[in-house]
Amino acid sequence: MGHAEPQVATAPAAADAQARQPYWMPFSPNKEFKAEPKMFARAKGMYFYTPEGKEVIDASAGLFCVAAGHCREEIASAVYEQLQTLDFTAPFLRAHGKAFELAERVTQYTPKGLNRVFFVNSGSEAVDTAMKIALAYHRVKGQPQRQMFVSRERAYHGVNLGGVALAGMVNNRRTFGLGLAGVHHMRHTALPQNKFVKGQPEHGADLADDLLRFCNLYGGENIAACFVEPTAGSFGCLPPPKGYLNRLREICNQHGILLVFDEVITGWGRMGAPFGAQAFGVTPDLLTMAKAITNGAQPMGAVAARQDIYDDITSAGPAKGVEFFHGYTYSAHPASCAAGLAMMDIFAKEKLMERAAAMSPKFIDAIHSLQDCTVVTDIRSVGLMAAVDVAVDGTPGARGHEAQKRLYDAGLNLKSTGDALIVAPPFVMDDRHLDEIVSKLRGVLKGL
Repeated sequence: MGHAEPQVATAPAAADAQARQPYWMPFSPNKEFKAEPKMFARAKGMYFYTPEGKEVIDASAGLFCVAAGHCREEIASAVYEQLQTLDFTAPFLRAHGKAFELAERVTQYTPKGLNRVFFVNSGSEAVDTAMKIALAYHRVKGQPQRQMFVSRERAYHGVNLGGVALAGMVNNRRTFGLGLAGVHHMRHTALPQNKFVKGQPEHGADLADDLLRFCNLYGGENIAACFVEPTAGSFGCLPPPKGYLNRLREICNQHGILLVFDEVITGWGRMGAPFGAQAFGVTPDLLTMAKAITNGAQPMGAVAARQDIYDDITSAGPAKGVEFFHGYTYSAHPASCAAGLAMMDIFAKEKLMERAAAMSPKFIDAIHSLQDCTVVTDIRSVGLMAAVDVAVDGTPGARGHEAQKRLYDAGLNLKSTGDALIVAPPFVMDDRHLDEIVSKLRGVLKGL
C-alpha cells in the first residue's frame, strides 16, 4: 500500500501564496514580489519589523511621510477619538470644526500670503487641484486662453492624469501617453559639473531661462502656471542651483504666470525649514503638500493659495452658489484632520523641523562619506534628504533594483528610483541611527 504525499508542510505556504494574488500592488514588480515577498508586520519609532520580528531601520520615513517616527500614540489616539465622535461628514455644503482649525494651523507654517487651504487626500490630488485652481483663476481674471503648463524633466508630480502630464518621466508616457496636451518641459539641472555637491550647486541657474524660451515661443500670455519641486525628490534629490528658483519667480512675474511649488516631499521640514519656499527664499503663488502633514498616519494633502487667488475665484462666483466646481468625497476627512492637528502639536512641542535642520550638516557629511564606494557615481544632498547614484549595470535601473532586494535583507528600508537610492529619514533620527543607516548602506553598496 503506497504512502500518501505529505501535504501538511507545503499547504500553508501554498495558501499564503494564493492569498497574495488578489492584491494588485502599485509601482511594484508584482510577479517577482509575490514569488519572493518582502513584508512588514509592524513599526515603531525608526524601525519596521518583518513578520519574523527582524528590525529594518527606516531611512526614507516610510515614503517621505513619517517625520515624527512610526506609530505615534498621540496621532493614533486622536484618530480613534475622532472616529468615535464624528466619523464622516460630506465636505460639500457641510463641514466640521477640525477642518477650519487645521487650515489655520497649516497657515502658521506656509509662506506669508499663502493663507487659503484646500484639502485633498494625496499629493497627486493636490497637484491636479493646483492645476484647476490656476485655470479657474485665469478664467475669472479674463484670460481663459491661459491653458498651457510648464514643468521640468526628471520631475514627479503624482499619478493622476494632470500630474502624469507634468511629470518628466518617460515610463509614464510609454504607458499612458501624454496625459494632457499643452504641457512643456524645461531641462533638468542634474549637470555633470554638479556631481558630489553638498546643498545647492553653483551651476545651472541659467536653465530657468527655458521658461522664458517657452514664453517667447508660445506666448507667455498663454501659459497658466509653471510647476516645479523646490528640490526634485522622487527622481533622486536634485537641489535647485543657486538663483534658479529666483529666476523662475522673475519670469513668472513678468508674464503673469502662476508659480507652483510641489512640496509634497520637500514640505514640513525636509529642507531644513517648514517648506522649500522658505529654505530657498522664494515664495510661489500656489503650494502643494501631503505626506508628513499627518505623519503618514491618514491620507491627506492640501493646496495653499494666495488669498487674492481665493478671493478672485470666490468673488467671481454667484452670490448664492458654488464658485469652484472641484473637491473630493474625503476632502478634510474628520479622521485625517484629527491626525493633522495631532501632528501640528508634535511639530510644535518637539521642534521637529528645528531638529531636522540641526541634524542636516552631520547627515550630509555621513552620506557623502559613501563616495569612496566604487559603485557610487554621484551623491546629492540638501536638508535631510540625499540620493546616492550607483553605476548602471547593463539595463538602467537593474543595479538599483538589485540593491533594493539586498537592502531588505540587510535591515535597511530606502526609496529608490532607477539607480538612485534616496535617503530621507524621520526627523527623530539620532547619531546612532545615522551610523546604522550609513553602515548598512555601505555594506550593500560594497556588495553590488
